[in-house]
Amino acid sequence: MKMDERKQQILLAIIKDYVNTAEPVGSRTISRKYKLGVSPATIRNEMSDLEEMGYIEQPHTSAGRIPSNLGYRYYVDCLMQREQLSEEEEGTIRRGYQNKVREVGEILNRTGRMVAQLTHYTALVQMPNFGRSAYRHVQIVLMAPTQAILIVVMDTGAVHHQMMTVSENITQQDLDQISSVLNAKLQGKTMDSIRLNLIKEIYFELSKHRSILDLAIELMQDGITPVKEDKIYLEGVFNILNQPEFHNVERVKVLLSLLEQENLLKDILDYPKDSQGITIKIGKENNRQEIQDCSMVTATYQVGDKILGTIGVLGPTRMDYARVVTVVDCMSRNLSKTLDRILKGQG
Repeated sequence: MKMDERKQQILLAIIKDYVNTAEPVGSRTISRKYKLGVSPATIRNEMSDLEEMGYIEQPHTSAGRIPSNLGYRYYVDCLMQREQLSEEEEGTIRRGYQNKVREVGEILNRTGRMVAQLTHYTALVQMPNFGRSAYRHVQIVLMAPTQAILIVVMDTGAVHHQMMTVSENITQQDLDQISSVLNAKLQGKTMDSIRLNLIKEIYFELSKHRSILDLAIELMQDGITPVKEDKIYLEGVFNILNQPEFHNVERVKVLLSLLEQENLLKDILDYPKDSQGITIKIGKENNRQEIQDCSMVTATYQVGDKILGTIGVLGPTRMDYARVVTVVDCMSRNLSKTLDRILKGQG
């Protein structure tokens, strides 16, 4: 059976009303509130067709109808129009990112708070996975007779530098040779892909500069690799618990147990390497049973063309998708720009 324009209007009305009220929707409610120009009897017939097609369902006898997961999916793919943020909300976001901040963790925490505040659901923000970023260029520059600076540029555009002490007889030509070998061996390699054999090759080619090499590699490992890459910043937990769907004690226990396990949250937020843009998983589309009464809206954030992590919103399947998608998209773009400035040392 085809989804004609009238059925689309009625499905849209049911979804809008159920999102706002959390109460099953009847034909008289639709007739009274949405002015579709047809009688309640006609609406009832169309609702019967929509139920037969699997887009709505009846939670119990004599109740109105609620959207099914399939109905939400049709709405998201075919009917949804993104909501515009107000000037005040856009101003809140701008101010949140304009305040000077140099710690990546602080800006991610701030992002989570703003997402939870703007959506009234639970926000999850994944720590950037720098282990997936690769070396673009390494250079060691002599600054004084016994002082050199190690500069490392990653493919995210992030620039790291460390001062190092060298012996008096080291020349810039020696440092250029070390830099050249490091670039040849490490360029395009991610931090977590470097194996012992590769390190051995580097030491073999630069055996006469072993002391400098020891220090350079130690600085590159200690100064660049983050302490914890799998951290998830979680904000607005009580937002989802305040939803009517989660007044069931057992359901709340299951959800809270999930939110306490950072490794499971990381799995939920993980993304394919070629993933970009907004992803919406509704109900049973989520692969973890604990959140199959929920929906997840996620977006990756990046620096340049390098994806670093994910922002997510967890809410009931009855969530306001149009608003959540707008907020998540806006926040991911702002976070990407802010991280670009931080990682390139622009504050």
